[in-house]
Amino acid sequence: IGVSEGEREYIGLKMVRAVVDEMKREYKVPIYLNADHTYTLDKIRDAVEAGYDSVIVDGAKLPYDENVNLVKSAVEYVRMYEKLNNKRVLVEAELGYIGQSSSLNESLPEGVTENNMTSVAEAIRFVRETGIDMFAPAVGNVHGMLVNAPEPRLNIERIREIKNALPHIPLVLHGASGNTDEDLIDSIDAGISIIHINTEIRKAFTDGIRDYLIKNLKDIAPYKYGKSGQDKMREVVRAKIELYKK
Repeated sequence: IGVSEGEREYIGLKMVRAVVDEMKREYKVPIYLNADHTYTLDKIRDAVEAGYDSVIVDGAKLPYDENVNLVKSAVEYVRMYEKLNNKRVLVEAELGYIGQSSSLNESLPEGVTENNMTSVAEAIRFVRETGIDMFAPAVGNVHGMLVNAPEPRLNIERIREIKNALPHIPLVLHGASGNTDEDLIDSIDAGISIIHINTEIRKAFTDGIRDYLIKNLKDIAPYKYGKSGQDKMREVVRAKIELYKK
């Protein structure tokens, strides 16, 4: 389960951890809690010390050296935390700007161009200089979803080249909402280990609530219309899980 900075502030950093721990006990399944896109070292510390299992250090919009410095500082802090607390925490970072918003867009986010795609040489250098556990490259993926145009195609060959160069590092595909089933399956075959589909899930949740309220104008009980959103969200998650099993 990935929780953004905004979601952590809304729900409560420690409250999320407590809810997930209770779910693990009740359903007896492992649940991995990830502090999604985190932009400062202070916020990274907060998430790690609240018991999150991984953090995503997002300096992708920064100049390369500043991105590396932020990520290295996060890795150094996390490694120190691990030794003192005997708890493994994974650190993920991005290279290549793909936007920052989980939103519905009329066009590509400003600053997202083909020139931002991560090269193999850049990927090798970045991973070696930062010491991260997981790596999120820019390979044609874009945060958010385009509403009046198909998503850009993923560069499957670039994914394969980066994976071949960094076989020991799990690759993460961010911004996969709206990408075709074919592209997602091909990306897994090429070496992607984790896929993020936040915008697609949020849209399903919002659509479910909107549909319910249109049909039930006098209903004001959040647990009723909230369930409609959850049901729609669940459909998307189940479909993705079945797709990734293929």
